[in-house]
Amino acid sequence: MTRTKRLQIGTVEVGGGAPVTVQSMTNTDTCNHDQTLHQIRELADEGCQIIRVAVPSERACISFGHIVSSSPIPVVADIHFSSSLAIMAIESGAACVRINPGNIGGEAHVQRVADAARDAGVPIRIGVNAGSIEEELLSKYGAATAEALVESALAHCALFERYGWDQLKVSLKCSEVRTTVDACRLFASQADYPLHLGVTEAGSIERGVVKSAVGIGALLLDGIGDTIRVSLTAPPIEEVRVAIHILEAVGLRSAAPEIVSCPTCARTGIELISLVEAVEREVRGIKQSGRRIKLGKIALMGCVVNGPGEARDADIGIAGTKEGGVLFRKGEVVARLAEPDLLPALLDEIRAASFVPTDTGHASQDDS
Repeated sequence: MTRTKRLQIGTVEVGGGAPVTVQSMTNTDTCNHDQTLHQIRELADEGCQIIRVAVPSERACISFGHIVSSSPIPVVADIHFSSSLAIMAIESGAACVRINPGNIGGEAHVQRVADAARDAGVPIRIGVNAGSIEEELLSKYGAATAEALVESALAHCALFERYGWDQLKVSLKCSEVRTTVDACRLFASQADYPLHLGVTEAGSIERGVVKSAVGIGALLLDGIGDTIRVSLTAPPIEEVRVAIHILEAVGLRSAAPEIVSCPTCARTGIELISLVEAVEREVRGIKQSGRRIKLGKIALMGCVVNGPGEARDADIGIAGTKEGGVLFRKGEVVARLAEPDLLPALLDEIRAASFVPTDTGHASQDDS
């Protein structure tokens, strides 16, 4: 993991070797603070650790203050075009403020934000997107290249430093995966500010999950990135689920338990797809209830070629047969069952392995 500066975003540490955190953004009307808080609580229950809320007006900023005071997780104010709104958000208790210095109104406005953030001790996220690169950099590089994104970000960091505030995190985003990855790698080689990772405007779940997994995953495997947001044209709860799965896939968070299943083929002896969906729902519900599951791996296999043979390391699993299926533990068949009995038997095993943790502290990243 590339070592970056440590920031305190409300109660959450970002950078400096802290666990990579999951972020999302509300899509409710900020002026409706009850509705927005309801969504934030749902996202927090799903595993979101930092939430960003758009603040497009003074009326929204008043509601933002109510949201901050009642939110279970730190709230970042998302500001565009107005240094006054950024300052109001800071005064309303924002844990962090996200601005794009390229559209905030010039250096004098950046100084106003820097002064307010410094006085309040509020970190700033400098968000540089391909769509808002300065004209001189577009002329210099011919397009919104990785080099243009990095030069813009470094200049904005230097501007905040000039006004005495270096509690910054940076995002460099493009809808193109390669440009995003190249920009983040280049920035990480030149600065030690924490990086917020994401592929902007990634699209629908089908396309956006692929682009986000490739881009964010590649950087995390390089040891780059301190906090992530998966941007999807979908309910925010899907962003959180995908982000957690990405962290699990690259080994930065334990799946606890990991659920593995085989691709279906002509040998598949059971209705595997619906079984997998049911087990995932059950595991998610147990974890959301605050319980944990003492299983490292759960396997759902369509035939006896894949299970228990290839899944012999699973703590518990099922596999289809011509007669129905088998329940197995660590490669050993413990029961032969009719197909309708497979799911209930497996769910009973999972529920029996769940427990309420006795520790009173916050769960570690590996426990999440």
